[in-house]
Amino acid sequence: MGAAAVPIARVVRSGLEESVHLGHLAVCDVDGRVVARAGDVDREVFIRSCAKPLQAAVSLVAIGDEALPDREVAVMCASHNGEPVHLGAVRALLERARLGPQALRTPPSYPLDDDEMARSQHRHPLFSDCSGKHAGMLLASARAGWDTATYPRRSHPLQRRVLRAVERATGVEDVRVGVDGCGVPVHGVPLRAIATLYARLGQPERLVELEAGAGRAVDAMLAEPYLVGGRNRFDTTLMQVVPGVVAKEGAEALVCVAVPDQGLGVALKVADAGFRAAPPATVEVLTQLDALDAQQRRGLASAARPAVRGGGEAVGAIEPLVTLRRR
Repeated sequence: MGAAAVPIARVVRSGLEESVHLGHLAVCDVDGRVVARAGDVDREVFIRSCAKPLQAAVSLVAIGDEALPDREVAVMCASHNGEPVHLGAVRALLERARLGPQALRTPPSYPLDDDEMARSQHRHPLFSDCSGKHAGMLLASARAGWDTATYPRRSHPLQRRVLRAVERATGVEDVRVGVDGCGVPVHGVPLRAIATLYARLGQPERLVELEAGAGRAVDAMLAEPYLVGGRNRFDTTLMQVVPGVVAKEGAEALVCVAVPDQGLGVALKVADAGFRAAPPATVEVLTQLDALDAQQRRGLASAARPAVRGGGEAVGAIEPLVTLRRR
């Protein structure tokens, strides 16, 4: 058995602690060494949408030298809100592949953004938060001459390349393969391996044959953070406030961050999948790593201690509890 989950955030209402979220956290360097931890760094989890920058890197290598705008590359890495700017970028990728939205194999969805959901009259594959990733995979398949109808299958040449990329980027040989919510393969590895992946995304030369694709994906995320998430999304906010830091949210409350200046990657998993605990815990981890200056901490204040409301007024906060153990 690995280490037990540890408290990473608590919910305080009117001075009373109502709830406590537990979790696990790994901070690793580009060589895979654990430099800080909380809970079980060997806890095996699916990378979920935090794998999108690496998946995009594989697609970009297959696409080749075609010059794509930053926003189109960024939406390939996105779990987007389905706002017009996101849908426009997805459509542009599909047009490059000479395909329409009907080619997407994403499940019909409503937009994640509340305002856009209210305007939507029906579910559509284009609205899926993963449609940018899928559009990139379709473009990669079209450029490489692979079948575009079967691109989500584990046996497809693109998905086989993604699996090899996960193995090499994480250093894990026995990767567990499942099916993600959007239908493509999803990969399970220890939390420390995900942190290592993000450390290497921050220094793409460590990814060898994927260096160009990974570097392009990361550069686009930094240039167009709004395309990665959107309105009121934590990963977008973090990248907007802290230039140079790469952040990505994943399902089941997994949050990953690359801190290139320190050569570090962070992978944080909330044990009960309560995402409300992830932003304050992540900001606290970055603070303990000295990755934020005073101005950046002020810019992240609402994420560091999100308000708990009663009657429309702030009556408490979600407070971080995580404490890093060094090595």
